Amino acid sequence: MTGTYHLVTLGCPKNQVDSDKLAGTLAADGMQAVDGAGEADLIVVNTCAFVDEARRESIDTVLALADERRDGAHLVVTGCMAERYGDELAEALPEIDRVAGFGVPVTLGSKQSSGVQSESTPSFDLLNLPRPASDRPWAYVKVAEGCDRACGFCAIPTFRGPQRSRSMEDVLAEVDALDAREIVLVAQDLAAFGRDQGVGDKAIVPLVEAVAARVDRVRLLYLYPSELTDRLVDAVCATGVPYFDLSLQHVSPPLMRRMRRWGDGGRFLERIAAIRAREPEAAFRSNFIVGYPGETEEDHDALLDFVVEAQVDWCGFFAYSAEEGTYAAGLDGVVDLGLMAERLGELTEIQDRITADRRDELIGRTVEVLVDEPGVGRTHREAPEIDGVVSVPADLPVGTFQSVTVTGALGPDLEAMALGPVVA
Repeated sequence: MTGTYHLVTLGCPKNQVDSDKLAGTLAADGMQAVDGAGEADLIVVNTCAFVDEARRESIDTVLALADERRDGAHLVVTGCMAERYGDELAEALPEIDRVAGFGVPVTLGSKQSSGVQSESTPSFDLLNLPRPASDRPWAYVKVAEGCDRACGFCAIPTFRGPQRSRSMEDVLAEVDALDAREIVLVAQDLAAFGRDQGVGDKAIVPLVEAVAARVDRVRLLYLYPSELTDRLVDAVCATGVPYFDLSLQHVSPPLMRRMRRWGDGGRFLERIAAIRAREPEAAFRSNFIVGYPGETEEDHDALLDFVVEAQVDWCGFFAYSAEEGTYAAGLDGVVDLGLMAERLGELTEIQDRITADRRDELIGRTVEVLVDEPGVGRTHREAPEIDGVVSVPADLPVGTFQSVTVTGALGPDLEAMALGPVVA
């Protein structure tokens, strides 16, 4: 097969990993990547279906690319929307030439209206497909697929399935092949890595240690607070990247029970304080759902108080989206959309000030950055594509670690100057 393709990725880092592996299969088929959709023989959209907003973005993207494509080009939709909605998506959007769910190869072939896999459809496993070396100094590595949890708001287990961990050998082989300075480990339930294989509850720790022995930085995204053991905290801190992305979702005990989640604000504050006492340079990120069914003013006030007290570096707030087939979709106490927006605005305003204040605290300090691209670097406090960045001199070599002095801050971003001679 020869031809050109244009691949668009929507959603989370886990989707980006899937796209990288899809690109690898297309390249193996002899296809060349092009920057513009109008130049491509094959246009692939890797969609997200997590919440309403993500689905709308996916559909808008598909329609825009359909208008942009040239005569004869094929438009293929894959990813979470393809898996979750299959035939429905194909019927609703006749612009699509093919809907390819998980395990269905993306190819430049004839029109196929369904992504439902049949016995005659070849199957492949994106999780363990090879990837080429990273074209950036950092790379995501997905260590598991699916999730065994039953959070009230989340539909992911219904279309991603139960947790399915990779072998440590496969993960490490991918890390070696990527040849990146920073590896970002991702999974829906990262700390549960290996549990489905009978390896044990702490399998994530030896994995972190093994990856850390191969690369300069290891970063972990998406940790459930109940899994954040002392041993895991020690392993993360030992990597030199004390960055903790904690999936908290809320802090009110009654609402947490309705969410089918572990924990509460008091436990979370204690854990954050203990980590900061162990590692003062620790950075924290979390996400919270606003407007979950039954959320009262008291629940909202508890979250406001927590945000102020916790002083986490980075926070995302998301309006609740009722997902078909989830426990929460049938709950009473639906929160008015206007009230939900008001609560979101209040929380965002507070967190923006906290983030700015914590960035201001770094002014005058010397920090080490990994130079991601000309003029742009990151310390251990910034995850790629998610958090702020550090503006650095444009002559600092990409892919190197450099000591710089922070000279200013503008919201989430920092400005810095080189400290001494440039290290190549």
